[in-house]
Amino acid sequence: MGNPKAFLTVPRKEAGYRPINDRIHDFGEVEQTLNTKDRQEQASRCMDCGVPFCHWACPLGNKDPEWNDALYRGDWEMAYKILKKTNPFPEFTGRICPALCEKACVLYHTTGEAVTNRENECSIAERAFLEGYVTIEHPQRNGKKVAVIGSGPAGLSAATHLNYMGYEVTVFEKNEAAGGLLRYGIPNFKLNKKIIDRRIKVMEAEGIVFRYGEKVDGVETLSKLSERHDAVVLATGTPTARDLKAPGRELKGIHLALELLSQQNRVLAGIEFSKEERITARGKDVLVIGGGDTGSDCIGTSHRQGCKSVTQIEIMPKPPVGHNPNTPWPNWPVILKTTSSHEEGCIRRWNINTLEFIGEEGHVTGVRVQPIDWKPNPEGGRPVMVEAGEPEIIKADLVLLAMGFLKPEHPEYPKNVFICGDAAHGASLVVKAIASGKKTAEEVNDFVMKNS
Repeated sequence: MGNPKAFLTVPRKEAGYRPINDRIHDFGEVEQTLNTKDRQEQASRCMDCGVPFCHWACPLGNKDPEWNDALYRGDWEMAYKILKKTNPFPEFTGRICPALCEKACVLYHTTGEAVTNRENECSIAERAFLEGYVTIEHPQRNGKKVAVIGSGPAGLSAATHLNYMGYEVTVFEKNEAAGGLLRYGIPNFKLNKKIIDRRIKVMEAEGIVFRYGEKVDGVETLSKLSERHDAVVLATGTPTARDLKAPGRELKGIHLALELLSQQNRVLAGIEFSKEERITARGKDVLVIGGGDTGSDCIGTSHRQGCKSVTQIEIMPKPPVGHNPNTPWPNWPVILKTTSSHEEGCIRRWNINTLEFIGEEGHVTGVRVQPIDWKPNPEGGRPVMVEAGEPEIIKADLVLLAMGFLKPEHPEYPKNVFICGDAAHGASLVVKAIASGKKTAEEVNDFVMKNS
């Protein structure tokens, strides 16, 4: 290590966000960057622990101490080389990963101020593209072909690793561009889509073929595809969102979260929608049902569309601030999360159950809700929901349902079809999808080599 005592004298410094009054008027990325001196100083805070829990907590096994040390010493190229060995897309995770490594950082557990690993990772990736450290590799081909269905983070990861192993890889994507939820679920103010396009150009230059507007669905279609390839990787994500079948669900103005988010991203990409098709929060009172990241993305998008107000309700209790004794280390700390979108203005309420959608002339005007509480189940298992207050009506002429996604169910496929990412495990983190893609690529290689 270059400076083994930096963690004692250098406090954690985050880049922070653009001013609220500035950022809510556009869809540019909200997060700022530190200058080179400050970034290298932040990297110096890494203690190079004898047991690096950050490495253990990261699904990709990122070697944070090693690339933090290289970054601190100003060797950005070496930092990128170390990072690339474990993470094929640090420009994605450096922007949108919840940083499992930081919640495992020894400094986090001792001082509450983890090393800024996520921001450091993003800076390394951007410097790599800027300085030309990202080079085009031309793997020696092994004569085998693999089809990847879906171009989300899991599919892109599987395609990248299989390509480096020498396979001819073709990615089939039902939409007009690659990225999956990276492109159609995450707002541009968190991940500019030019970042995805830049990576896809590298993958294409390295020999991966992308075929857009081609939906591969059903056992029969997959079987035919598997006959023409040595293996098929199914990385179609979790396409079915969890709905809310309360009375009045048929009213206009009630949408699944991704209907809003994907359409807005397409609008920013230049795709036009008719007035009837367009989903917009302009001038409306918006109610977001669901307290996770997708709900937060709906809040930020609503502000940028010019909403009148935003309220977010969550059926679960409000998490504690800072520390939760019910989720001790090494569990992920379930604590209150306030995102950049929440900071832009939002009424947040917890322990609220949705009873009924109310409307006039076929359009939603409000939602009848009720405060509830959760009591221990005498038989064990999931707590029991009980009423804790009188029903009330929240005014809303746009309701967005952000309650997660259903885990897909799969029929029996041919033996050379492999399932990875959210399609296999249900909705999860981008970093876990990338890790799953890598693991699946290794499984494909083992299978093909044994059956060649």
